[in-house]
Parts: sequence; C-alpha cells; structure tokens
Amino acid sequence: MSRSYTNLLDLASGNFPVMGRERDRRRMSRVMTVPGSICELDDDQAVSVSSDNQSSLAGDRMIVVANLLPLKAKRRPDNKGWSFSWNEDSLLLRLKDGLPEDMEVLFVGSLSVDVDPIEQDDVSSYLLDKFRCVPAFLPPNILEKYYEGFCKRHLWPLFHYMLPFSPDHGGRFDRSMWEAYVAANKMFSQKVVEVLNPEDDFVWIHDYHLMVLPTFLRRRFNRLRIGFFLHSPFPSSEIYRTLPVREEILKALLCSDLVGFHTFDYARHFLSCCSRMLGLEYQSKRGYIGLEYYGRTVGIKIMPVGIHMGHIESMKKIADKELKFKELKQQFEGKTVLLGVDDLDIFKGINLKLLAMEHMLKQHPKWQGQAVLVQIANPMRGKGIDLEEIQAEIQEGCKRINKQFGKPGYEPIVYIDRSVSSSERMAYYSVAECVVVTAVRDGMNLTPYEYIVCRQGVSGAETDSGVAGGPNKSMLVVSEFIGCSPSLSGAIRINPWNVEATAEAMNEAVSMNEAEKQLRHEKHYRYVSTHDVAYWSRSFLQDMERTCADHFRKRCYGIGLGFGFRVVSLDPNFRKLSIDDIVNAYIKSKSRAIFLDYDGTVMPQNSIIKSPSAEVISILNKISGDPNNTTFIVSGRGRESLTKWFSPCRKLGLAAEHGYFLRWEREQEWEVCSQTSDFGWMHLAEPVMQSYTDATDGSCIERKESAIVWQYRDADSGFGFSQAKEMLDHLESVLANEPVAVKSGQHIVEVKPQGVTKGLVAEKVFTSLAAKGKQADFVLCIGDDRSDEDMFEIIGDALSRNIISYDTKVFACTVGQKPSKAKYYLDDTSEVVLMLDSLADATDTPVTSDDEPENSD
Repeated sequence: MSRSYTNLLDLASGNFPVMGRERDRRRMSRVMTVPGSICELDDDQAVSVSSDNQSSLAGDRMIVVANLLPLKAKRRPDNKGWSFSWNEDSLLLRLKDGLPEDMEVLFVGSLSVDVDPIEQDDVSSYLLDKFRCVPAFLPPNILEKYYEGFCKRHLWPLFHYMLPFSPDHGGRFDRSMWEAYVAANKMFSQKVVEVLNPEDDFVWIHDYHLMVLPTFLRRRFNRLRIGFFLHSPFPSSEIYRTLPVREEILKALLCSDLVGFHTFDYARHFLSCCSRMLGLEYQSKRGYIGLEYYGRTVGIKIMPVGIHMGHIESMKKIADKELKFKELKQQFEGKTVLLGVDDLDIFKGINLKLLAMEHMLKQHPKWQGQAVLVQIANPMRGKGIDLEEIQAEIQEGCKRINKQFGKPGYEPIVYIDRSVSSSERMAYYSVAECVVVTAVRDGMNLTPYEYIVCRQGVSGAETDSGVAGGPNKSMLVVSEFIGCSPSLSGAIRINPWNVEATAEAMNEAVSMNEAEKQLRHEKHYRYVSTHDVAYWSRSFLQDMERTCADHFRKRCYGIGLGFGFRVVSLDPNFRKLSIDDIVNAYIKSKSRAIFLDYDGTVMPQNSIIKSPSAEVISILNKISGDPNNTTFIVSGRGRESLTKWFSPCRKLGLAAEHGYFLRWEREQEWEVCSQTSDFGWMHLAEPVMQSYTDATDGSCIERKESAIVWQYRDADSGFGFSQAKEMLDHLESVLANEPVAVKSGQHIVEVKPQGVTKGLVAEKVFTSLAAKGKQADFVLCIGDDRSDEDMFEIIGDALSRNIISYDTKVFACTVGQKPSKAKYYLDDTSEVVLMLDSLADATDTPVTSDDEPENSD
C-alpha cells in the first residue's frame, strides 16, 4: 500500500499526523497543563479534565471560534507590516454585547489575507495583545482544498439542497478535500488549545466550516464546555444522507454540549439524521430539547440570530451626514422603489426576482414608469459553482426588462454588482417602499431585519429622511425558505419558484393601505428590536451553562478512535462490574438471588436466532443447580417460548410476560402473579393497534396471553417513532377506564395489566426466601432496558424495607454504559455470558438436568 493512501486512511479515521507544527512555537498566554488519565487517540494526548466544583459565569472566558476573525487587514503604505481594525459588520464582534461585562472574549480564526510565514509570529503577538484575537494560519495547499474545496464545493451546495448529480452539478465527492477539511479543523483546535483554560472557558464554534472541530477538543478535554451554532440551513435527512462522511460529521457535532440552529426546521432535520443514522431519539423536557448520547445530554438550541441595533443606527447617521439619502431621494423622486440586497450566488434567487418584476409590470401596467427594482448584488465570498451562468442570466434579464419597459428617465431595473458600504445600504433602505427576498434556500438572511430598523429612523434625531424616531412603513416580501421568515409574521411570504405569485405579492406590498403597512412595521420592529444579537448570544450562553451543569457532577470517560470517539458520562457511583469482585462475593455467600433478563442481556438484541446457545444453557444449568441459588430468567416473552428454550434446566425459575406468569422450577406449575383475570380490554386495544399496523409498513402486533405488543423495529425509524407516540395517546384514551397500563419501550408499545412489572418478581423471591429463613445475602440482577429498571428499583427498596439484610452484597447491573438505576454495567451480552461463566466455574454443584444441554430450536 502506498504511503499516500495510508495517509488518506489515517485522515479519514481521525488518526492524524502532525501538520503545520513549528519548532519552538511561542506559547500564548493562559496555557494550562492539566494532569489526568491518558488514552492515545492520535498524535495529541487526550487529557481528561476533572473538577469537583461547578463553575459560575463570573471570571469565565468565552473563546469564539470561526473560519474568519472579525478583523479587517491591509498592508501598510510602506509595505512593511500590516494594519488591522475591527470589522464592524461582523456578527461575531457584536455577540459580545450579550455576554457578562466581566467575561473576557477571545477570538480564534483565520485572516482574509495571506501573511508571510516570517511575519506570522509578530502578527500573532500583536493581534493577541491589541485585539484578543488568535490567528490560525493555514498552509495554501490545505486552505484551497478546505475552503474553496470541501466547504464551498461540497457542504455549501449540499446544505442548500443541491445534490451532486454530475461532476458539473454539485461536484463529485473528493476525499482529498475531506482530508484538508479535517486537517484544517485540527489546526484550529491547536490554536484553541494554546490559549485554553479548560476549567473556566466556554468555547463557542461557528458554522459549517468547523463542524468536526468539537471532536478534537473533546478528546483532549472531556469536561470542556463546547457550543456550536450553525448559521446555514441543515438539510433534510434525504439530502444529508448522500454525504459520504455523514456519520463522521454527526458524531463530531455530538461532541458539543449545545448545538444551535436558526429555525425548528433545521433542528428537526438534524434530529432526524441523528435518529436515522445513529439510532438516537430526542426528548423534550420543560421546553428544552436534548439528545441522550452515551450518558451526556446534548442540548438543541433553536434561536434565530438578530442584528446590532446600535450599529444600524450609527450607519444610518453616517448615511445622512454623507448625503447619500438625499442623492437617492433625488434619483428616485416620484418612483416606488422595491429593493433587493443579496450575495451573488445561485441560491439567492435574483433571477427569479427579475422574472417576478417583469411579470408584475406586464400584469399591472400602472407600475410601468413608476416601479423600480434596485438589486444590489454583493460579490460572492468564494468561487462558488455555476457563478458565471447565473451572472449571465441576471444580466440578460436586466437588459431584456429595461429594453421592454424602460423609457427616457426611467429604468425598471437598477442592477448594482459591486460592494456597497453599510452606510450606502442604509440609504437604499430609507428610500425603498419594499424589500424583496427570493432566496431559494438561505440560513438566516438579516436583510429584512436591517431594513425594518432603518425604516424606523434614528431615535431622538431629525434626519434628512424626515423621520424623527417615529413609526414608518417597511413592507416585506420574503421567501418561505429563509431562516428569518418564521419570525416575520407580518411579511408576505412567497414560494420564489412561483413567479406569478411572487409578482402578485410585490404588487400587494406596494399597493397596501398606509395604516396596514404601519401596523405590520410596528409588529416587526417590536420583535427585531427585542431579539437582537445580544439577546441571541445571552440566551445561547445561558443554555450552555445549563446544559454543561452535569459536567461537574458526573465522571467522564473518553472512548473510541477517530470520529468514533465519544465521551461517556456516568454517575460517580456507576462503574463497570468487576468479575473478581462478584466471584469473591459469590463464593462467600450462602443464599443467593439471581435475576437475568433475556433479550439484550444473555441474548444479543439483534440476533436472528433467539433460542439460547448450548453454552448459555450449560452455564445456567450449573448456576441454577446450586441449592444455595434461586435463579430466574425474567423476560417479556411468553411462557411457551421460555418453556421450550429452557426445558433442559430443571431448577431454573422462569418469569414470563414481565412477571405475569411465574414458575419456580421445571416440575412445578405456572403461577399467575396478578389478580386480573378479565381481558376484555384486549378487544378494545387490538383494533386500535391493527389500524396503526396497517398504516405503518414494517410494524406488527405480538399477542401474548396477558398483553398485546405493537412492535416497529423494522419500520422507518422516524415514522415508527411518530406513530408510537400517537398510538400511546390513542390507547390511553380508549382504555382510560380499564385496569391496564400502556407503556412505550425500545421500538414497542405495550398494553398489559396494571401492577405487572419485573420488579414484583424480585420482591416475591426476596419475600419467599425470608419466609424460609434464608434471607438473601447475595443479589445479582442484570437487564438492558426500561422494564429492567423496575427490578433495580425494587432491589434498592428491599434494603430499606429489610426484605434483604443490610450487609447483602447487591450487584444491580445494566448492559451498556447509559443512565440507569443500577450501579454497575457490563458493555454487552458477551461480557454478561463471560461473567456468568465465571460464576458457574465457582459453583461446585453438578448439573441437575435430566438431559444433556443442547441448543433447542
């Protein structure tokens, strides 16, 4: 295998070589070395950072990480060195307003200029001292493939719903670009680590350029507080799943503590991807959405970003001083101005806007000679795709419309394809009767917000526009496919692909009566002025603090390699079951109670063959044959299956259907452990379940003697989950007066008699042993799902109720590292069988079965 291909595999798996590391690199301020456990994941050591005290916001720092620093840079006139200044239009610069005054903010990102390697150390020192900025200098070969390549040719079009149908349309996936993207993210992480104090700092990562950055930081600092906000759309799962590295990016994002989106649609798509590709389901508690991921709760934040009110007003004042408004007022005297302000790319729908304007002039001749569409096209931030074609189409459209409807002194389309300053943009807002946004897909788009504030006027100051802080009009025609659309309820929302409907919306916007225009404006201004960028950043920080509170109450472990890395967060008392410890306790005890779940515990959940192996039968025979042991299989399965499968085990107890039926050993009769004998409710429940089965492909009904189960493991995960929630409500309503419980489980909805739980089996066994004077001094209980939690809970209560003695050795164990009432865990069924085999070896009792152990079908 070639060296280059080996490197590719290393990169794709997340085991990265050292890149761009200079010798004797000067370390920046506040570097902290934290001792801890080390697990080798790549060339960096993974340090588990721990703390006994939850931090407070006082004294904490926020490290804001983005592709670009909020700076402007240019060469000095003498060509010796650089001149830097804040980029006042940068959103990142404005988010500081929502953070506590005493919270220090550092920025980590790249510069928009190419700095010579000889100058990089001096520039880094200067920016850190003067601007609290830490620049990441990416080598040209990585920068090109990272930004113009993977970001702009793969992620940007895909997140805007463009599929790579052909090499010329969206572009085929290029793994070398993915390698560069990962390598660049790693370099950003190294810059963060240089200035990071992991105990006190928050790290807030921004946008799709840095989606795998959280995994690099998390593998070094398990308790670091990390937030991520996506400023672009997140596509539906049908689109996103076409990305070859889809799972790597999802797992990297889930290394964050809080993931933010502008709208519920984007968050819903992300959650759907996590469900379909990683099998994760979200929960909503008290208004907060969270994903349980290996014991950690990853918060989902839905909050559209706002604008900086002060910046807009200051730009408006500059426009007035520069007489820009007066110039435009004279230019468009007597005209009705519709305005578009968009970046020049294929998703902004400028061509569709021109077609709508053309249609409006045709259908409503009164606007000919009167209505003017001013379209400002900002230069695109990157090379993009199909840019030349869209430019040609826009220019051809402008020429055609102006030729058809123009006349001396009037052009219906004014096309401005150059950079427009903020103050000039404000002047255009001031003369525009309506702003039109026809983007076919856009993350947020703050143009309507800026327009609303600008039309409100400058508070307390008379301006050339004649507005003295009073109300004004600001009509909006906005695409329903942009992030700000849901928050602008007074806007006229359109499908930009429907040119005729867009034209009618534009006509309606400029024809509406003045009173209604003013009411819509006031409604919008109230929202925009109260939900500004400071409100957004303050809300995000508060949710980060709340979501990260568990960091300092739980133990965290980093496991896995590459993008399979994740942090497992467990209760401090939750630990892996030691085989040596349990065997020692087992040997010393005289009266033992052992409870074993079946599916997912001694039998793998995804196994096609459900009957126990000869090895399992042999082990259970040895354990249950010991006269000091009372051993039970406690399962949700029916007694017919359990009877058949465990017929070789004469002394093994069986509890079927979650304990409704109980048999102490093979030669005894089955007992009914519930007082319920009326199953008339089944005739009510079954038709309801059948209707959902008919409507849900891949689902089925399992009929038991005491219960009915609807199972949707083979159905579409998203639809099955939705149908299960609906069925649960439906059944609870239909069976409200029946003595039954309706519960949801792992891919099931079950209706069973009230009071029937696995926990009652444990209680019955403990009571029986105590009555015989053989109070249990050793308890082992193993299970993997929600129904087994009832057993763990009963065992905990049994200690306080003296059903078992205070010095009883209790081993309540769940399968898999996850939140549980059990205090121990084993990783999987193979470890369970290995542990049981060790107990069987410690049992000196011969097999009591009449038959040789065999694998029964």
